[in-house]
Amino acid sequence: MPDHQSLFELDKETLVELLEDQAKNWLAHDGLWFQAVEEHFGMAAAIQLDTEAWIQFTQIEARRIMQRLSIQPNGGIQALKKALQYRLYARINEQTIIQIDEQTLRFEMNDCRVQSARQRKGLPEFPCKNVGIAEYAYFAHTIDPRLRTQIIACPPDLHPTEFYCAWLFTLETVPISNDDLPRLEG
Repeated sequence: MPDHQSLFELDKETLVELLEDQAKNWLAHDGLWFQAVEEHFGMAAAIQLDTEAWIQFTQIEARRIMQRLSIQPNGGIQALKKALQYRLYARINEQTIIQIDEQTLRFEMNDCRVQSARQRKGLPEFPCKNVGIAEYAYFAHTIDPRLRTQIIACPPDLHPTEFYCAWLFTLETVPISNDDLPRLEG
């Protein structure tokens, strides 16, 4: 087991800053990986492989968040609301979570570090819609299989300036079948 003593010696503010740095490092690695795959195999292959990776990662992330924060399986909208706040990129992106009612939650990515960087460089928005559909559907399904994920908008879709992407999560009465989750074409 790793020695965590050095972490216990840090003050809370430094620990939070360290967590943010690690989230930025993770995102940088994700972006560099994607660019390397795109350079060697093209954009379509990079998006397909990125989607496959996100399907796996988002489920691991959801399970770890649930375990760390004692979020019980099948916790519905409240469990999802809490878990979304602790995703790795929640530390570095601006997001809004709006609970519409007991069965419905709206999630908006108001400032996305990836999209903002591309905008600063004069590049078009990254077309993350297919990756996002898989990512959010599998994350929500891991939290509670009764959660249905619907896209409101995600690049390359047109979207208002208030957000880059937005998602609607609805708690159904019966679990969503694994067959109804996004499938990879390929």
